[in-house]
Amino acid sequence: MRPLTKLALAGLLAMASSALAAGGDPQRGAQLAMQGDGSGAPCLACHGADGAGNDAAGFPRLAGLDADYLAKQMLDYNAGKRVSPIMQPNIDNFDEQQLRDLAAYYASLPAPASAAPANVSDAQLALGRKLATEGDWDTYIPPCSSCHGPGNRGVGHSFPALAGQHPSYIRAQLQAWQNNQRNNDPNQLMTAIAERLTAQQIDAVAAYLGSLSATAE
Repeated sequence: MRPLTKLALAGLLAMASSALAAGGDPQRGAQLAMQGDGSGAPCLACHGADGAGNDAAGFPRLAGLDADYLAKQMLDYNAGKRVSPIMQPNIDNFDEQQLRDLAAYYASLPAPASAAPANVSDAQLALGRKLATEGDWDTYIPPCSSCHGPGNRGVGHSFPALAGQHPSYIRAQLQAWQNNQRNNDPNQLMTAIAERLTAQQIDAVAAYLGSLSATAE
């Protein structure tokens, strides 16, 4: 695969499709999150009543994420473009409007405060900070913030907020892209980046991003 350059990266960002119109009803989404789709577990069983997720179990935070991003991911699960043995059985009976309602609901929730990561060294956080804010252009790894925005708090529906997301989830997704188990990102941008990361770098950047505030200070 040809190395990414700053110019090529800019081109990929420009090519990303415009944001979807979520068109969801948060109040209806709240009801669906509590009820479930009729065959699987309700959303709050894994993601919590406040949408904060669970780091130990690997369930991501949904609260405060972009509604269009959330809608796209759920639509991708139901279309088979993104695979999860946990998610698909729990939302496959929702129609598109219901998924957009759920997305609008979780987007309306306040992002929870970030907690200091446990058992993480200063050196590991420093490496994660460098990758997230500066990248490693010698190995064609752009900084996370070049796509995910200032403070890595997300840009539109293509580039979700990473700040304050659970490290276990960030780590799992980077590994999924690296192992070609996930490929629903624009222009396979994440695949190209993840395949260049070492296990040490993945652990470090996941820990650092998880330690960041999910809201502007």
